[in-house]
Amino acid sequence: MGAAVKITRTDHTAEALRDLAAKSNDGAQVRRLLSLALILEGHPRRAAAERSGMDRQTLRDWVHRYNDEGVAGLFSIRIGGRSASLTKAQRAELKELTVKGPDPEKDKVVRWRCIDLREEVARRFAVTVSERTIGKWLRKMKLTQLQPRPFHPKKDEAAQEAFKKTSPAW
Repeated sequence: MGAAVKITRTDHTAEALRDLAAKSNDGAQVRRLLSLALILEGHPRRAAAERSGMDRQTLRDWVHRYNDEGVAGLFSIRIGGRSASLTKAQRAELKELTVKGPDPEKDKVVRWRCIDLREEVARRFAVTVSERTIGKWLRKMKLTQLQPRPFHPKKDEAAQEAFKKTSPAW
């Protein structure tokens, strides 16, 4: 049996690692932080690994990664996946377009809906995506789906004011 694994980094205590685990959204990182907390409390590597649902050797690798890189080294690394459909410049243009709102004469809509933005993205950037993807992009851009109440583009302000003045006060 090999030598006991040692955590040489003294940035965090076992309790601090548990606090970080409670705030993390990455389930695998939570397991790693909790197993490191067990080691800091003096539990043997095998027991800490079993309680965290991993192999003893895997825990050793994570201890070395923690010693080298700290808590940031315990994040799950996402490799691969599909590349982004739009570039940063295109996403910025989409956000500007969305915030500015549509031109009723040119775009034939009074407010942007996901289906309208999907057609606009296909026309401008030659990228075909679903309405759901457009909604996800809007949420990532910190834009809400709440819209001001739409108004008719040919409304008559003077007629509205005249109506307000002549209507009885309830």
